[in-house]
Amino acid sequence: MGTTVIIPSRYGSSRFDGKPLSRIMGKPMIQHVYERCKKAENIDAVIVATDDKRITDAVLSFGGKAVMTSDDNRSGTDRVAETAEMVGLDDNEIIINIQGDQPLISPQCLQEVVRPFQSEMHISMTTLAYEIVREEEITNPKDVKVTFDNSGFALYFSRSPIPFDRDGGSTFPVYKHLGVYAYTYRFLKQFRALKEGRLESIERLEQLRALEHGHKIKIVVTEHDSPEVDYPGDIPRIEELLMQGSF
Repeated sequence: MGTTVIIPSRYGSSRFDGKPLSRIMGKPMIQHVYERCKKAENIDAVIVATDDKRITDAVLSFGGKAVMTSDDNRSGTDRVAETAEMVGLDDNEIIINIQGDQPLISPQCLQEVVRPFQSEMHISMTTLAYEIVREEEITNPKDVKVTFDNSGFALYFSRSPIPFDRDGGSTFPVYKHLGVYAYTYRFLKQFRALKEGRLESIERLEQLRALEHGHKIKIVVTEHDSPEVDYPGDIPRIEELLMQGSF
């Protein structure tokens, strides 16, 4: 059972056009993500999946591997699935889907997200969660929250604070969902064929599609945060964290 990392990377964005090529400490953001993924142990390949030649050229310029995909894909997951088909992955291959806007991703996160496949039976899909320490992330809708059951399987993902403290005064951890997924290629093909879910449409969170169709997602709690770049204004914080050696 091999492991391939695929990084979906789209040039166009309503919030931040050209985001993958934005410079962070002198390098394009996609290069930071790619190089950190390459440092993870037991990874067979790292591939950037894009629909834009500018991103392909940037990846090739730093020695990375890129695949040009269709611009008709409705989501990053569809782009990952198309790439897996193009490169001829086996059904049992574990695919790690990491968003291209996580320039501080820890290589250990990639090792952690595949661990359940090695130790548990009947795992089809996993993802990461991080206990929130910055209070503003609890209420910020761009930071997705997740709750999970006693066996570590996701109950729900939301842009709203969950769980909600009805009476107030309680102290409990709140977990942020990190945009790192792992699944077998066999399950990815099933997931891609599912119809968009009602909750997925409301929250604009495609992982809810799996839950709505009755599939389980194993949550792996990590000690490593992975701040995302959603807007140009996020870059100074990322650079400050890099200069501090925090990541």
